[in-house]
Amino acid sequence: EVQLVESGGGLVQAGGSLRLSCTLSGFTTDDHDIGWFRQAPGKEREGVSCMHRDERDGHPYYAPSVKGRFTISNNDAKNTVYLQMNNLKPEDTAVYSCAAGYCTLYDDPPQPYEYHYWGQGTQVTVSS
Repeated sequence: EVQLVESGGGLVQAGGSLRLSCTLSGFTTDDHDIGWFRQAPGKEREGVSCMHRDERDGHPYYAPSVKGRFTISNNDAKNTVYLQMNNLKPEDTAVYSCAAGYCTLYDDPPQPYEYHYWGQGTQVTVSS
C-alpha cells in the first residue's frame, strides 16, 4: 500500500526554522517524483517544491516565495523526503502536504492534478 506520512509541523516565531519529514511506504523515491504543497485558509493549494526521482532529470523546483529559504532533500536509507524551512515568515503559515507524482522537467511549479498519492498534511504556523 502506498502511503506518505508527514511530520515536523508546529508553531514557530518569524525567522525560525522547521524541518518537515515525509516518510514513504509502499514505494521509494526511485519510483515517483516527490512534491511539497501548502494550502493556507481561503487560498488555493500551492506547489512549494519538488524533486525528481532521477537527479539527471534536473534540479529541484522551488516556488519564488521560498527560494533561498527552503531546501528539499531525501534520505534513501530512511525512505524519507525532507523540507528544511529557514527564515520562516507569517505568510508561510499553511497546511503542508507531501505527494508522489510528477515534477516537471522545466522550471514550472508542481501541479496538484499530477500527484496521485498524498499525505494527510501537517500544520505550520508562523507567528509574527
